[in-house]
Amino acid sequence: MTTFVQPVDVVIDTSALVPVARRSPGVVAVVGDADGATAPVSTPLVITGHADAIALFGKAGAATPLSRSLDLVLAQDPRPSKIYGVRTPAAGNYAAALTGLEAADDVTFVCLAGETNVGSATDGATPATGLRALAEHVETQSAAGNRRLAVAMIDPATAPSATYVDTVLAANSYGALRSATGRMVLVAARGATTDETVDPNPVADAAAAVMGAIAGLAPAAGVVLERVRGLTMPITQQYAPSEVTGLAGQGVIPLVDPALVPGTGLFLGDGGTFSSDPARNYVDICRVLDDIEFRLRAGLAGDASITKAGLTSVRVRVEGILGPLQLGEVIDDFSVTVPLLAILALPETARTAAEEAQVATARRTRQVSVLIGITYGPAVHRLNVTLAARR
Repeated sequence: MTTFVQPVDVVIDTSALVPVARRSPGVVAVVGDADGATAPVSTPLVITGHADAIALFGKAGAATPLSRSLDLVLAQDPRPSKIYGVRTPAAGNYAAALTGLEAADDVTFVCLAGETNVGSATDGATPATGLRALAEHVETQSAAGNRRLAVAMIDPATAPSATYVDTVLAANSYGALRSATGRMVLVAARGATTDETVDPNPVADAAAAVMGAIAGLAPAAGVVLERVRGLTMPITQQYAPSEVTGLAGQGVIPLVDPALVPGTGLFLGDGGTFSSDPARNYVDICRVLDDIEFRLRAGLAGDASITKAGLTSVRVRVEGILGPLQLGEVIDDFSVTVPLLAILALPETARTAAEEAQVATARRTRQVSVLIGITYGPAVHRLNVTLAARR
């Protein structure tokens, strides 16, 4: 018996396979002085290792403040996904170098190489200096849509005193860097120096090391007791328990070497942001919200009509973006509400005059509101254990 098979033509439709745009949450930039280096000034350049740092930002094969800070970022494990170096056009001219960094829209963290001077704010045509330039940069860029966090450090050379915490966080000192939008991370590493894994330097750039350590983690990861490599702190300079509590209570992350962690090393003693906004007082909250915002902006780009079918597709897209985050336990729950969709679901004859006016306004202005609620279950930072002894 002969069997005849009809020819079958198969056409693969790939129109629905749209690439998902994602902003890597671990892209860092170090801005600093590198006098005599070959790299062009105010230009972000990607480095992948010590050889790049020296070749681009070293001086005749010797280290510079910028190359040393880049080495500390490279020393972290896991490393950030991408590392930029930006050379200042003149010593301390951070404003110009930070301007050159504005177009690098994948950057999520920025620090100034070895800088501990608070500096002054912008005054008319006079640009900001020191760490104030860094703070203004991340605030301005974040407001423009390029969400960034700045990492700065308290001067490691500040001597211990009975009023250490109050002194360094006074309004005329590092307290001036407190961010109203959770954009600043301030670290404290008194007496910190670099260890043998990086080029020795009398004052270690704790900001660069901490920035690299945090950026190497997933956005939702709690940063408390995460290891910071490349630094050492003499035991005589390490923080007493009262100082750790005082600094952490003010949103500063102290570096500690706790006995409860096996071996020796420096770890993040807290996970707060140096912020006056209670809704953004932890690093992971800021990073998760920034990441979700980018995913939504990228994932919702495209065409959609202001119709029942069009707005339903928008809601489905949002659910498709947030659903995987819920499955991955980044967020605990979410809700999506499109108020105009509820109106469009009604027959025209059943709509009130006010509802018809809302539809008409939306179509005229081409603007539709989407309300998204997210329930975030953060990592535990402290366990309060009650130990009750009984006979």
